[in-house]
Amino acid sequence: MANSNCKNDAPGMKGCRSRNQNGLLRDKRDDTHIGTIEKQYGIDLGVRSDMQLGTYLEEHDIKSLNDLITGR
Repeated sequence: MANSNCKNDAPGMKGCRSRNQNGLLRDKRDDTHIGTIEKQYGIDLGVRSDMQLGTYLEEHDIKSLNDLITGR
């Protein structure tokens, strides 16, 4: 269920995410720890929890957090 206090929340997104000036959702910071992503989305990526999201995405040739979560 979306947070009623969150005006920028997009359907299906967990938490409040701001948008850029062009209206697209702001990217998740690359220095976010994988452990945080695993906990937030209830997934196990099989790497150290202190690995950074940017490093994981680069090593696995994944363009975004959304692509990681949806398996694209």
